[in-house]
Amino acid sequence: MKLGQLLNSDIIYLSMLEQRIVVLNSARAALDLLEKRSAYYSDRMCPPIIKDPSLFYWPGNLSVLGYTNRWCQSRRVTNDMLNSRVIVRYHELLVNQANSLLQHLLDISDDTPIFDQVKDVVFFTTASSLFQLSYGYHFKSNKDPFFVEAKIAMDNICEASMYTNFLVNLLPALSYLPEWLPGMSWKRMAKQWRLQKDNAITAPYEWTKSQVYAGTAEPSMLKHSLQNRHLVCEADDIERADILKDVAQCVNGAGTDMSSNIPVKFVAAMVLNPVTQAKAQQELDNVIGPVALPSFSDRERLPYICNLIKEVMRWHPVAPLGIPHMCYQDDNYRGYDIEKGTIVIGNIWAMSRDESVYEDPEAFNPDRYLDPTIPELPSFGWGRRKCPGIHLAEASLFITIASMLATFTFSKKKDVNGVEIAPTIESTENAIVLGLNPFEFNVAVRSVKHRQLIEST
Repeated sequence: MKLGQLLNSDIIYLSMLEQRIVVLNSARAALDLLEKRSAYYSDRMCPPIIKDPSLFYWPGNLSVLGYTNRWCQSRRVTNDMLNSRVIVRYHELLVNQANSLLQHLLDISDDTPIFDQVKDVVFFTTASSLFQLSYGYHFKSNKDPFFVEAKIAMDNICEASMYTNFLVNLLPALSYLPEWLPGMSWKRMAKQWRLQKDNAITAPYEWTKSQVYAGTAEPSMLKHSLQNRHLVCEADDIERADILKDVAQCVNGAGTDMSSNIPVKFVAAMVLNPVTQAKAQQELDNVIGPVALPSFSDRERLPYICNLIKEVMRWHPVAPLGIPHMCYQDDNYRGYDIEKGTIVIGNIWAMSRDESVYEDPEAFNPDRYLDPTIPELPSFGWGRRKCPGIHLAEASLFITIASMLATFTFSKKKDVNGVEIAPTIESTENAIVLGLNPFEFNVAVRSVKHRQLIEST
């Protein structure tokens, strides 16, 4: 972002080890290329550690899968189950997820840091609902083998996707060096990751498949895909199974990573902005009643809550650089030649701080969206590579955040003299999806009646 300001340009060209990179710092440039010319910019660069069969090897993961026939088949499956028309089917599941989260928040104690407890319960309840949606399986606890293995696999793919985490991503020839050489421990680790990943995506697939054959399977995305072969009609049985494994894992894993980080950032925003929190709670009390839980039918009557969620995603983007695109064929934009194979990055962070679009961008201000010309941040990507789970994610965030606001208050901690301590909010580092470093705060149920309301759900 600073380089773009220095050069007074929203398009930055970089070259690293002969790899051409174009960074788009404005929403206009990203829209022009990644949305309007998505046929040219829908490819992906798969890091060598993920692409190499001797290493981690997960090229079918949708986040790094190239613009191929397999990607088109995978997208057909996700679009069939996650389009805007069918999301209403999942409303009950999402309400149950939100209620489970509220019940877990009631159990917060002072035994361990509050941040860790809130982060963990948000992650677990989000993962539980998405795993149920994907496979029809209910986690028994946060020690459930399916939950543990899925989380490890997702953590590993996120780490492997960052080019700078492994030198082999920059120097692919390193993969030919023998494991016994000093400094080759990363190679042994990558193989262990591959074995773990294979089990993490195969075990729940086989479980659901057995349930379908036995006639006992609950509704799920995978059940629907197994029973509707036309969704993946161009593949043989082995490839079809691989596609469905990767699609189910992607919906569960990528969805959990994104959807669980945003509520934690919402908490940070409320701790720092108590007036905003009070205003949101007042809207809820006026619309649904002072001691009640929101429903999806209330969504259109809660404009401030909806704008608050937009602002959370702009104020602290979860994926500040998105997932890089790759140019599929030579192109020219504003006189700049963009060659085939060029990595193109939509700099979402720079867009979120664009003062020509967002006045006082560092301020948390949901009311900025009262101006209909102020756009939402493109947090879910662009064009053919836009996140297929966008409608599910938006529904999940609405019911989760509205429910948290209706029943809990998040505030600054106080020192021994009763003076509030303003926390420092900092992002984690070196990851595609950025969470927050731990910070101190208090969480309290709004009243005894609210506690009873939660306990009765």
